[in-house]
Amino acid sequence: MSRYIMIHRLRGPAILLLIGVLALLHQSGILAHFWRLFWPLLLILIGLLLLAERAALAEEGYPMFPGIPYQGMGNQGAAPGVQQPTGTVGTAIVPADRHDFGNDVNGGRS
Repeated sequence: MSRYIMIHRLRGPAILLLIGVLALLHQSGILAHFWRLFWPLLLILIGLLLLAERAALAEEGYPMFPGIPYQGMGNQGAAPGVQQPTGTVGTAIVPADRHDFGNDVNGGRS
């Protein structure tokens, strides 16, 4: 099992553990306000778990931002036999063919 999956599966039990510890401290009289302290600690816990998941993904070699491959990753995501286009990456959903912008003086307008 990868570290990312393990950390992702620990999110629920970690939150329950936080609730249990704070409830125990409140029951024993150490904490006067259970809910006032719960929300900041919950946000901190979730943030730490998300950072740990991101670090585990980076350690396994996955890109941090979808669509932006690391240097040297090559053509790993493509199907066998499919060549990916070279050059600059556009923002269009369907890339234009090179002959679409051929020798048209008006830039494609009629």
